[in-house]
Amino acid sequence: MNPDEPALTEVPVTAVLFALADPVRLQIVGELSGGGEHPCGHLGPDMPKATRSHHLKVLREAGLTSTRREGTTKFVRLRAQEVGERFPGLLDAVLPVPAEPAR
Repeated sequence: MNPDEPALTEVPVTAVLFALADPVRLQIVGELSGGGEHPCGHLGPDMPKATRSHHLKVLREAGLTSTRREGTTKFVRLRAQEVGERFPGLLDAVLPVPAEPAR
């Protein structure tokens, strides 16, 4: 495990709720909720690199995301299964329900 990524057993629910309380971070988590890894530079709304890095750091330190470096690119994924085991139903409660496809 990456030393910057805490074990979820060590993360209080208040830290997770704080991380999810920000609309930008919640949007990033929503984007990641589809699964897989995403290049960090493409997450969230258009914003300065330092601001995006700050939001990703808060999510990582709250145990919500995992980051992997490949060359000069960082890839981020949501630790959905682990979060779901530690805080059952939390992500489902805060993430918007996907829209039904048009018929």
